[in-house]
Amino acid sequence: MADLLHKPLLDIEEQPHTSKKPPRAASLDVFRGLCVFLMMLVDYGGAMIPIIAHSPWNGLHLADSVMPFFLFIAGVSLALVYKKVPNRIEATWKAVLKAIKLFLLGVVIQGGYFHGINSLTYGVDMKRIRWLGILQKISVGYIVAALCEIWLSCRTRREVSFLKSYYWHWCVAFSLSAIYLGLLYGLYVPDWQFEMSNATSSVFPTNHSYVYMVKCSLRGDLGPACNSAGMIDRYILGIDHLYKKPVYRNLKECNMSIDGQVPDNSASWCHAPFDPEGVLSSLTAAVTCIIGLQYGHLLAHLQDHKGRMENWTLFSFSLLVAGLLLAVIGDPVNKSLYTFSYMLITSASAGITYSALYLLVDVYDYRCLTFVLEWMGKHSLSIFVLVSSNLAVITIQGFCWAAPENNMIHWIVSRFVRR
Repeated sequence: MADLLHKPLLDIEEQPHTSKKPPRAASLDVFRGLCVFLMMLVDYGGAMIPIIAHSPWNGLHLADSVMPFFLFIAGVSLALVYKKVPNRIEATWKAVLKAIKLFLLGVVIQGGYFHGINSLTYGVDMKRIRWLGILQKISVGYIVAALCEIWLSCRTRREVSFLKSYYWHWCVAFSLSAIYLGLLYGLYVPDWQFEMSNATSSVFPTNHSYVYMVKCSLRGDLGPACNSAGMIDRYILGIDHLYKKPVYRNLKECNMSIDGQVPDNSASWCHAPFDPEGVLSSLTAAVTCIIGLQYGHLLAHLQDHKGRMENWTLFSFSLLVAGLLLAVIGDPVNKSLYTFSYMLITSASAGITYSALYLLVDVYDYRCLTFVLEWMGKHSLSIFVLVSSNLAVITIQGFCWAAPENNMIHWIVSRFVRR
């Protein structure tokens, strides 16, 4: 066992002269595949098993770990892709182009073009298109971490510690964190109002709309109604371009019915859109990507398993302790706001999970146990698109018996989801 831990692992970018393609770190593919599997599990199983679905507001459920895991693994991969950068300008253009493609793909997938299982219409209403989403947030974290790796790495001093070699990365991370905390706790949120019409609700009759007023007039509030993250999104993106079915509707204050409708006598903010992938939360999401980048540095530059595992373990548990301490003293663990404690705890969880997979796959070579996840990781973007756009579900739904409603999806939803 000790010999295995001290055995060096061939770096992704350091390939033999006879090889045309660099070898892949199998644990990266396995972890990426695990993220995709967890995404499908919580998306399709969350309605049947609420404990794994997103927490309505504060708290941490299994579904709340998926986004940070994606961001973390993107950071790890960047350290390997940009281990050697012969031309920084060219590398920057490629990184920017990839981020733009990822962002636009996210807009198409989650902007409203593809229909759900109960709506057979498609197309985008540009007045209500959702601009932000999962891939968009990953693209923001990706480009921030990529630019850090391309321009802010001290590559000429290989003998110094990783903390000193990449101190500019930490400066960026601390700056983003400071901006996030200053805006989250420091911005004044006035009273605000919004209009809800029959286009977004079945509560009101046709051609009827209602103006809701939300009383705030405070700063530093982290509740669903009066947080500064929502205010920033309403000002920058517009309330019509936010997520129409925020998870906080599952709170008891909203009294949401089993068919997803919020009664008119619920709190006014229960009817308002809110984007969990908003502008402000993208700052701490980018910090998660930078943290993953530091794990990737250890994978790229340390040559023995033991050194990597020791550093990853120390780093992960330091982040975990810091996150738990912040949660205890009053910074709630909240995915929708991507709070600082949530960022630290989920980054630590990602580090611990990846360390375990690295030990299993790359050290002890138990790839036979994870080959399905490895395959999913190699095709993660394609699977993500099929799942997030509902194309996979729509395809299955297209096979019916005698009548359109007699299909497998309708049978599953009617018997297991809407009971």
